[in-house]
Amino acid sequence: MSEHTRTQAISLAGAVTGVGSWPGVDARESSTIVLGELGRLPHLVELPARGLGADMIGRASALLVDLQLDVSTTAYRVVSRRGSVAKRAIDLLNQDLDAIEEAWESAGLVGADHVVKVQSVGPLTLAAEVELGTGHRVLTDPGAVRDFAESLGEGLARHAAEVTRRLGARVLIQVDEPRLPAVLAGTLSGRTRLETVRAVPEPEALATLEATLSGSGGVTMVHCCSAGLPFDLLHRSSVLGVGLDVSQLASADLDGIGELLDSGKELALGLVPTAAPATPATWRDLAKPAVTLIDRLGFARTTLRTQVAVTPACGLAGAGESWSREALKLCAEVSSAFTDDPESL
Repeated sequence: MSEHTRTQAISLAGAVTGVGSWPGVDARESSTIVLGELGRLPHLVELPARGLGADMIGRASALLVDLQLDVSTTAYRVVSRRGSVAKRAIDLLNQDLDAIEEAWESAGLVGADHVVKVQSVGPLTLAAEVELGTGHRVLTDPGAVRDFAESLGEGLARHAAEVTRRLGARVLIQVDEPRLPAVLAGTLSGRTRLETVRAVPEPEALATLEATLSGSGGVTMVHCCSAGLPFDLLHRSSVLGVGLDVSQLASADLDGIGELLDSGKELALGLVPTAAPATPATWRDLAKPAVTLIDRLGFARTTLRTQVAVTPACGLAGAGESWSREALKLCAEVSSAFTDDPESL
């Protein structure tokens, strides 16, 4: 099989996966759990409870090429030399890679044809959260935004290559953009009263996102569990699929989701809550919003088998380990129903 064919064979359809973050601080234990629960599409675990360097922006600091971050009193900031936090982020990332490699070998997956998902904050959210040396958000400087997007894309390409080298697996790259709606709407506040953060036009935002996606050289998806996703932008992007929290959808989003599906893009639907509900929910309860969505759009229910993956609503870092494991099991039960007999739901 050629590398091109292998790359094109990656699909979300019928899969179960996690968004990325996980509770606790033990990389080896977490990797073992995730591999055990997510046989077809496991992910490299993120453990933000370990503190600075392990959070979303800190992890990105370990991936950026020729750009250095450290922390200021208010946020991560661009610096001229690699600081202690970035060094710690690199160490933690290497620990995570060691952990999944060990769990991979223990599970007997070496040499098998598998896909692993890796995650990183996207360029627009990164630019929204990181400060320049002046204290202003990177997002206020279009040239700096381009530099970040290109640096992140190159870093993701290297990261994916390292995962493949260690595991022999193909890699799906998930780009997390929780700030994307706010970036487009111009609702981010300045770091000072004198700073205004402009709304980024969609064509410019798409070009920034594509600089990272294309620079990664891999199969990609965008995940955002915020409300107000820009479906037209995502439809025009090169991503394989889009991950979202179904509970955040509004009626105005239906046309955009329909266009995504019509274009052949796939969806990773966040259907299982990130905290244990007060009233226990069955897999059928959790599947209902997806079934209703597909019915309202007028698609055949077999779409749930051919273009949909099932995930928790968002990351599980804030959940206890017990519910996190239960959430993945419920995702698997929902996915099985979608795959086995979607017409009966």
